[in-house]
Amino acid sequence: MTKNLSKLISFLTVLSLFISPEISLAQKNSPKLAIKQIIQSSKGTIGVAVIGLEDNFSMTMNDNKRFTMHSVYKFPLALAVLDQVDKGKLSLDQKLRVTKNDLLPNTWSPLRDEYPNGGAISLSDLLGYTVSMSDNNGCDFLFRLLGGTKNVQTYIRNLGVKGISIAATEEEVAKDWPVQYTNWSRPSAMLRLMVNAYRGKYLSKSSNDFLWKIMRETSTGPNRIKGLLPAGTVVAHKTGTSGTNDKGLTPATNDVGIVTLPNGKHFAVVVFVSDSTDDQKTREGVIARITKVVWDYYLAKS
Repeated sequence: MTKNLSKLISFLTVLSLFISPEISLAQKNSPKLAIKQIIQSSKGTIGVAVIGLEDNFSMTMNDNKRFTMHSVYKFPLALAVLDQVDKGKLSLDQKLRVTKNDLLPNTWSPLRDEYPNGGAISLSDLLGYTVSMSDNNGCDFLFRLLGGTKNVQTYIRNLGVKGISIAATEEEVAKDWPVQYTNWSRPSAMLRLMVNAYRGKYLSKSSNDFLWKIMRETSTGPNRIKGLLPAGTVVAHKTGTSGTNDKGLTPATNDVGIVTLPNGKHFAVVVFVSDSTDDQKTREGVIARITKVVWDYYLAKS
């Protein structure tokens, strides 16, 4: 063996230590094996659904299970609200009276922090608080505006999407730990709802443009879908997060969204991390790693 060849082999050996095996697997096979390895390393149940919007690649993992949604359900809620806008029953510009009694304490609510005594707030702003900032008080106000969770559930079912259950408000979930499990989705069901919405199958163009604007403006969960993607990557997404009980169990760490690739194409990804005993950084890392595997798969194809 020549001296130069020996140096080259040593260099390649060292370089290989810095190449993620997940990336390598994604490039050589498809994301499926790499994602399966990520799931197997997690101390929880992971649900995944992925589809390329411009190609035929798709996959699911654990799609037979029901995953508690938490604030992910604010996405179908927003769809239902905007459907009423399209029907002329509501307007994005209309001012709605939010009272102090609507602004419950001890819940995540940037809306309450901004309007501690309530006020006249436009529907467009309420949707922004609810979706982009994941506001719980704004969520429940919109549920009341539509006549309750049952009407939102009926709307989603009438779209022909099965495998999603919207049963309880944020206030109801906060009062009784088991209630959170009544709001659930199968990964493929949320993927289908999201992709059909993105393709404009449910709403008018103006309403759809508004919906995806506030999804792109989501400020929660920066370490999830967006966590390992290049800075500036356009991601329209909705997170969902539960509390953690005294046994260290976290029922939901979720993110669902549409990712724009450097070539202008897109993929949709749903990741539900359920009933996990991992810490928050690890749970969010699972979502980031799965998304990055898909991202690298598409970059390798381009």
